[in-house]
Amino acid sequence: MSYNTSNYHEQNGDEWVIGGKLTILPNATVTGLKTPVAEYQADSTAENVAGLVTDFNSLLAKLRAARLMELSVNPTIT
Repeated sequence: MSYNTSNYHEQNGDEWVIGGKLTILPNATVTGLKTPVAEYQADSTAENVAGLVTDFNSLLAKLRAARLMELSVNPTIT
């Protein structure tokens, strides 16, 4: 079945399809939406630049793994 609108409710009653703008107003609640969380990164205790670079790269890796940051410079949209 095809639709002529960006936002619609599926016939089976279990799914809303949002293809346009979705605005969530203040004080609204959303349940069941999984939000990514990055793995814990301890505060740096580096005593030199090389140690700080290592700590920073560890943080970047955790952000990528949680998909809070693009995985590459030229990401492909799927």
